[in-house]
This record gives sequence, structure tokens and C-alpha cells, in this order.
Amino acid sequence: MIVPQKTMSLERWRALSIEEQLGNIGSEVSRAGHWQRKDQKTFWGAVERALELFDLTLADPRWHGAKKREIARAREVFCDAVYGGREYGTTFENLLPYFDQFALVARLRPL
Repeated sequence: MIVPQKTMSLERWRALSIEEQLGNIGSEVSRAGHWQRKDQKTFWGAVERALELFDLTLADPRWHGAKKREIARAREVFCDAVYGGREYGTTFENLLPYFDQFALVARLRPL
């Protein structure tokens, strides 16, 4: 799986499958959850990267309709976790299984 950096191009991101994209977003979600109460600078860096990847994914023209709505909803729920679960009671811990399934599928797919 490709680990995107802040400099990842839109073209490179769009070459990834939806499972790879969401699996990579999940890595940043996991990182944010890990650092939430330990190091604010690292936490906010992971949040920023996750949001950047969500936005790149939402900008991908391959995803539309229900799939795009699900991505947008996942972004919204992630933001809820970032701000303490005030709206939906979301925690990073209950987000991880959602993203882990995509990482697993991406990893099991043949190259």
C-alpha cells in the first residue's frame, strides 16, 4: 500500500483503488487517535493529513452517488472524533474497524 505524503499528486492518488485510498486515510485516523492525548502537534498533523486525503478522495471523479456520500459521511464522523465526539459520540477507537476493513481488502488484492 502506498503511504501518501503531503506532496502526493492528485494523479497518483487517483491511481489507487477506493480500498487503498480509504486504507491510507485509516492510517492517518489511527495515527491521530494514537497521538490525541500524547502530542498535540503530531495529533493535528495527522488530522490535517487525513482531511487532505479525504478531500483528494472526494475529488476523485470515479466516486459518485452512494459511494461519494459514504466518503463524505466518514469525513464528517472523523471530524466529530477530532472534536471529542460532541455531535455523534464518535471516538477514534470506534472508527478504526471501519477503515481497517479497507486496508485488509487492499492488502489481499493481487498486484
